[in-house]
Amino acid sequence: MKNNFQEKITFIWDLADLLRGTYKRNEYQKVILPFVVLKRFDSVLSDSKSQVLEAYNKYKDQFENLKHVLQTAAKDKKGRPLGFYNYSRYDFKTLLEDPEHIEQNLMHYLDRFSKNVQDIFENFYLKNHIARLAKANLLFLLVKKFSESKVDLHPEVVSNHEMGTIFEELIRRFAEQSNEEAGEHFTPRDVVGLMTKLIFIENGVHLSEKNLIKTIYDPACGTGGMLTSCKEFIRRMNDSIETVLFGQELNEEIYAICKADMLIKGEESNNIKGPKSTLSDDQFKNEKFDFIISNPPYGTKWEADQNEVKKEAERGFEGRFGAGLPRINDGQLLFLQHMLSKMKTKEKSRIAVITNGSPLFTGDAGQGESNIRKWMIESDYVEAIIALPGQLFYNTGIRTYVWVLTNDKPTERIGKIQLIDATSKFKKMRRSLGYKRQYLTEDDLKEILEYYKKFSNSKNVKIFDNEDFGYTKVTVERPLQLNFCVNEERLENLYAYKGFSKLAESKKENPDEKLKEEEEGRKKQDEIIRALKTIGSSLYKNWDEFEDKITEALKGIKLTPAFIKNIILALSEPDETAEYVTDNKGKKKPDSALRDSEKIPLKQDIEEYFEKEVKPYYSDAWMDRKKDKIGYEINFTQYFYKYVPPRPLEEIEADIKKVTAEIQELIKEDVE
Repeated sequence: MKNNFQEKITFIWDLADLLRGTYKRNEYQKVILPFVVLKRFDSVLSDSKSQVLEAYNKYKDQFENLKHVLQTAAKDKKGRPLGFYNYSRYDFKTLLEDPEHIEQNLMHYLDRFSKNVQDIFENFYLKNHIARLAKANLLFLLVKKFSESKVDLHPEVVSNHEMGTIFEELIRRFAEQSNEEAGEHFTPRDVVGLMTKLIFIENGVHLSEKNLIKTIYDPACGTGGMLTSCKEFIRRMNDSIETVLFGQELNEEIYAICKADMLIKGEESNNIKGPKSTLSDDQFKNEKFDFIISNPPYGTKWEADQNEVKKEAERGFEGRFGAGLPRINDGQLLFLQHMLSKMKTKEKSRIAVITNGSPLFTGDAGQGESNIRKWMIESDYVEAIIALPGQLFYNTGIRTYVWVLTNDKPTERIGKIQLIDATSKFKKMRRSLGYKRQYLTEDDLKEILEYYKKFSNSKNVKIFDNEDFGYTKVTVERPLQLNFCVNEERLENLYAYKGFSKLAESKKENPDEKLKEEEEGRKKQDEIIRALKTIGSSLYKNWDEFEDKITEALKGIKLTPAFIKNIILALSEPDETAEYVTDNKGKKKPDSALRDSEKIPLKQDIEEYFEKEVKPYYSDAWMDRKKDKIGYEINFTQYFYKYVPPRPLEEIEADIKKVTAEIQELIKEDVE
């Protein structure tokens, strides 16, 4: 069965060669994928084709709406309703019997599908491609190729699970070929397996009761692999549980594939929404879910969503983004907030979500990202974060993290966050799939889950209090100390002050008036400089003393106090030996150039820290506590840092000599 399954993928992939010349390489999937879906529907419907046609012909003149009649007639081999139908007399076999009219017959065939299937092909824009293929004399040939036994997609030959894998593998190959990010649409099954187990692991989530109803949601569902993985897992645990799947997807083609896959598997396809952005157009506004699992896009701008997202944020916690907004170039923390907003309020909900490292530490105290982390951690939603190895995904080699979130932690985990370093748990693949060069074995998964369940500190596990990730960002000021002097070098600094340089500028449109105003301005500049030179070139170290000199020198020129202050600053330089600059109450003024900040852990006394870590080095420094900001960050590298000693110098020198000798030999060979 496995070889047969791989043979089908290879055969379908090779069909893209037919399109060369008519379609560009990056367009092949726009034809092949919908034809694969169409062929699958055709195969699934074949078992009750005659019964559906019989029902249609019998009742078409009796009822205006035949939907219920036709859905009742459309069944699989075991007599189970399919949830969709097609009442055209055509199928892939009969379409080939009339080559001259294959375009209009195929259009007729599409129009006779139930509405839920038509929605799928509309998002593939299949009719446009049919017309284009017909014009290029390729339509008959493609339908004929899809009718061969090598593309037999009947459920008896290709299971629903295998069909989903075929979809994923074709998408990955096409995306890789056209330099698109395949990982935006689906997640490797080894990673999905880990996330699924983390969601349902026995941790207060009891699924042993009979006849429960559980809802599972993915806000960036791709081809739906995570949702179906969760359903299969629950079925193995307790097949009496009714599992209802919900998902939303932005990409049109991927949405169409997901909906088709769900429809064929007998799921409620109307629960798959799209093609719409979850961030700006949530299709499940009033829904809450038991389990949420997702691999949302990372490092992706949310610029297209920003108007709606900002409106939602203005609603505070009545909306989905009450904790804050991250910077525009990465929407991962928006997805995290969105998922948390979808947890049930009176029942336990659990979330497993993948991110890159950015949501862990990007953003300073007081900024959107830090505020979101602050809210999540202080609300005690973060149960565990697992650092995965690199090169696990098709579209990126970077390391990623699985967050486990819940609204109801077990007693021993309350106020705690478990960090797991699983970066060394992988096996190398024999053949790379895009960027994916490593995978998680069953043993790796068991070991990671064992780390999680033990909930105790070890080499790969660290347990922290929530507060351990928080800090107060304190502003540290140092006094302003300046000396002052009127000399040629410092007088040049006056032109860097906008107020002074603008004296010689004019906004007049009339050339004569403009020239006159600029000339008057230059005269005033010269007048100021001449007046300043009367002070002499002595060095002053007291602001008030120098200010008196400046005021006296410029008393005949009409200038504002702010203008005079900026002249003084232009003629100044930092000087640690100068007197402190003070305000009119005698309070030291801070030097903005020396302003610094300290991140002081929440568990540490701020005054004690300041006396111990700052005062010994800067005795005249002080803290401006009005500017205090609370921040949160999770720095995995810091917590699991392993010191690797440098190689011995002798070893490095030996390597250099060896490489140098090899290069010299190569040069000698080229010369000879």
